[in-house]
Amino acid sequence: MPSIKEYNVKLASLKNTRKITKTMKMVSASKLRRAQDAQRNAKVYAERLNELICRLAASVQSSAHPLLEVRSSAKRAQILVFSSDRGLCGGFNNNMCKFVNHWIDEYQVAYESIDMSFCGRRGHMYFSKRRPVDRHYEGVTQKPDFATAGRIGKALIENFTTGKTDEVYLAYNTFRSALSQTPVIHKLLPIEPGELAGGEALAADYIFEPDQAQLLDQLLPRSVYFKVYYTLLENSAGEHGARMTAMDNATSNAGDLIDRYTLLRNRARQASITTELTEIVSGAEAL
Repeated sequence: MPSIKEYNVKLASLKNTRKITKTMKMVSASKLRRAQDAQRNAKVYAERLNELICRLAASVQSSAHPLLEVRSSAKRAQILVFSSDRGLCGGFNNNMCKFVNHWIDEYQVAYESIDMSFCGRRGHMYFSKRRPVDRHYEGVTQKPDFATAGRIGKALIENFTTGKTDEVYLAYNTFRSALSQTPVIHKLLPIEPGELAGGEALAADYIFEPDQAQLLDQLLPRSVYFKVYYTLLENSAGEHGARMTAMDNATSNAGDLIDRYTLLRNRARQASITTELTEIVSGAEAL
């Protein structure tokens, strides 16, 4: 049986751990609120932009712009994986990596090659030893901003328009609640009106002002940038929610261990007192 001193050392360590996890939970809760506010503010804009792009893309020929062109035989795909830079967020990153790995195993027969890019260090660390890596965007998941999303979006568009890739996908965790983040993979390029609308897009005869080419050149790349930006926001909210939940569970577990070791320490102390009393009584009887 461990000594009382050893129990005291364990209890002191557990109490320090509980303070750390409780503080991390509070920090993550504060960051989660800010991430949710940013996500809600961007959601309305994202929905309106998708509706506009859907109506516009359904009304023009796919040859009207390179980002609308569906390749007849897509042989090269690119997938951009979003994860966190830091750990201690439960299964947030692990579930995402397993989901992407399963998707690649299922669809790699349809492509000659699948290039991988990463936003987030954890996803890059997982796949860097397993599959070829095209790019890794460091430090972009902590504080999502539109300028960073634009830089990433331009690289994806360049790969698509130059023929380096035929299809581009985004893999990320959708934020449902602090307890639930669901990994999904969505096609980013080429832009397909039916997928944007969640079904068949209805075409209409529009009069364009400015002209069609200029309007498409302005709106389509911007929609790609904003999709990347909104995905960064989703990933950030999911990360903070998962970390808050993980730290809450860790705090509860530390509390349970503290109660358990306190009981064991008290039992050890009681046994020590009983032993000392027995020795005193035995010594008195001997005298």
